[in-house]
Amino acid sequence: MINYNPKDWFTFIFHIHKADTIRKLWPLMVSVAVFSGLIAFLELNYLKLSESTYVKNIGMMHNLLGFVISMLLVFRTNTSYDRWWEGRRLLGALTNVSRNFAIKIKALKLKEEHVEFFEYGIPKYAFALKEHLREKQYFGKNSFLIEVDGGKHIPNQVAASISSKVFELQATGAVSQEQLIILNADVQQFTEICGGCERIKNTPIPYSYSAFIKKFIFIYVITLPFGWVFSLGYFVVPIVPFILYVLASLELIAEEIENPFGVDANDLPVDEICDNIEKHVGQILR
Repeated sequence: MINYNPKDWFTFIFHIHKADTIRKLWPLMVSVAVFSGLIAFLELNYLKLSESTYVKNIGMMHNLLGFVISMLLVFRTNTSYDRWWEGRRLLGALTNVSRNFAIKIKALKLKEEHVEFFEYGIPKYAFALKEHLREKQYFGKNSFLIEVDGGKHIPNQVAASISSKVFELQATGAVSQEQLIILNADVQQFTEICGGCERIKNTPIPYSYSAFIKKFIFIYVITLPFGWVFSLGYFVVPIVPFILYVLASLELIAEEIENPFGVDANDLPVDEICDNIEKHVGQILR
């Protein structure tokens, strides 16, 4: 995730970050500029369609389609941002439940080996969930405390180990029945958070919807020179690629944030959140 000062206008305007969409779109923008110049040259010098009423009225179609595209992009962007924000809420909940669980373990005055287990197990769940959402495997250091099978759902295995440890403590009398109920509620929240994150990751925007927007934007931009060349002349060469940049950038940004758990520049700071969980749990239990 990019850390920035929202009040620094100069940096926003003149600095091109590696995440800027212009880096991804410039080949297509150059192609559209060349195409626009070719259409302008042919219409102004050879076809001479400036007197045709039908050709001049193409701009009316673009005005209508521009409104439709704007509505589609607003819906697309809002849908992706909702997924991004829900992911942030789930990771915030993971942070809170990890701290609360550690505080309760601290209050129980358990033996050192039990505290060491939870000091390792609670952050391990956060790291395992992070790698699971990125379709990687996580084993972590001191894996002898919680052994996992790499061929299975690792976050579930970690949560199951934590739950088994809590029930073991209750069976030995280190934890009462009432305390078991309280601790078990926190363990259940781990898996609920995992399920929410998986729902976001595994349910992308429908393919047909995303493909339609891309095709709609491309056709709209490609037809702009035909209707605007008589009023703008060769100015269509810079203007049409700029319109492509504005419309396509909104789609690219929506694509990037609809899965907020990856490593893109605008994704959530999952690594930092996991590091903070490990740090804070360690401070609580030591």
